[in-house]
Amino acid sequence: MSLVDISAEVQQAKARFGIVGNAPALTAAVQRALRVAPIDLSVLITGESGTGKEFFPQIIHQYGARKHSKYIAVNCGAIPEGTIDSELFGHEKGAFTGAVASRKGYFEEADGGTIFLDEVAELPLTTQARLLRVLESGEFIKVGSSTVQKTNIRIVAATNVDMMKAIEKGRFREDLYYRLSTVHITVPPLRERGSDILLLTRKFAADFAERYRTPAVTFEESASHALLHYRWPGNVRQLKNVVEQIALFEAGNEITAENLHGYLPSATSVFTPAVSQEGGHSYASERELLFNMIFRMRNEIDSLRSTVESLEMQNGRHSYNEAVTVDDSPRSLVRYTPVHDLFKEQPAPQADVDNIDSGMTLEDTERETIKRALERNEGRRKATAQELNISERTLYRKIKEYGLE
Repeated sequence: MSLVDISAEVQQAKARFGIVGNAPALTAAVQRALRVAPIDLSVLITGESGTGKEFFPQIIHQYGARKHSKYIAVNCGAIPEGTIDSELFGHEKGAFTGAVASRKGYFEEADGGTIFLDEVAELPLTTQARLLRVLESGEFIKVGSSTVQKTNIRIVAATNVDMMKAIEKGRFREDLYYRLSTVHITVPPLRERGSDILLLTRKFAADFAERYRTPAVTFEESASHALLHYRWPGNVRQLKNVVEQIALFEAGNEITAENLHGYLPSATSVFTPAVSQEGGHSYASERELLFNMIFRMRNEIDSLRSTVESLEMQNGRHSYNEAVTVDDSPRSLVRYTPVHDLFKEQPAPQADVDNIDSGMTLEDTERETIKRALERNEGRRKATAQELNISERTLYRKIKEYGLE
C-alpha cells in the first residue's frame, strides 16, 4: 500500500469516527490501528485519561474481519470486584446469592466479535488469571460451573496506567501484559498536539452553537495563545468541557485570555513557559512563578520564626550561640541567634521585568502577589489560597495585614 493510499485511508477513518486533528503522533496512532485491524492480534492502547483511546478499538473492529460481528465495550474500573468475573465470563444459577438464573458473560455474548476492555489495569489479579487463559487458549469457565467453554474473540485493551510500574508493584501480571500488548498503540496527550487544540476548540464551539441554537463564540489571538500553552491535564475531555461552558455563558462574545482564565481550574491554571508565536519572549509566566516562589519562601520563614520564638519562650533562653532543639532529634540541633537578627528584613532582589518596582521589599512583593491572585480568582479566597499553596487561615491574616479587604 502506498503512502498516498495510507493517507487517504487515515483521513477516511478520522472522518468516520469524528477524530479531529493532524498531529503526527495522532496520525501515526490511527495508521497503526488501521494496519493491525485485518490481523487478528491483541492490541493494548495506552494514553492519558481523556485523550480519546475509545476510538481506536472501534477502528480496529470496523476495519477488521470481525466488523459484522458483535463489538462490546467494558469499563473494567466501573464494575465491582465481586461481580467482575460474572460480568465477563457469566455464571450458573445458584452460583452466589442473587444468581436466580444462568447468565451469559461478555466473552460468550461477543463470541466471534471484538471485546474492548477499558481500564484493564483495574482488573483484580484473580480475574487477570482467567483473562490470560482466554488469550492463550480461548477457554473460560462460568462462575459456579466446572464446564470449560470456548470463545473465538479478539481482545483490545486500554489503560492510562503505567503498566511497568503496576507490574513492579504486583498489581498486574507480567505474562498477561505481554499477551495483551502484542501490538501497542500510544495516543498522544492534547498538550503535545499543537494546533489540533485550536481545531478542536472551534469544532466544540460550533457544535454547541448548532445543537442549542446559540450565537457562536470566537476566540481572540490572546485566547488562542493561552489555549496552546495550557497543560490540559484532562486532555480532550477537559477542553470540550471548558469550551461548552464558554459557549453557554459567553454566547456571541469574542473570548480573550482573561475570559478563558475564569473557566480553568485555579489549581492547574499555570501555563507552560513557551516562546510566543510571534517569536518574542514573554516574562509574564516567569514573573508569576517568581512571585509564588518568594511568597512560599516568606511563609516558610514565618513558620520557622514562630517555631524559634515558641522554643525561646519555653526555655527562657536569650543568649547567643546556644543550641536549640527543634524536633527532639539530634539531627535538628541548630545554632541559635536572636530572632530580631535572624529575621531582620532584607530588601527584595531586583528584577528587570515589566511593572515591577526595583525598590520593592518582600512585603510589597507578597502584597502584590496576593492582590493579583485574588483578582485572578475574582475574590474567591479558597481558590486563591489553593493557587498560592497556603492555608485559608494564613491568607485571611495576610489580607487583613495588607488591607486587601
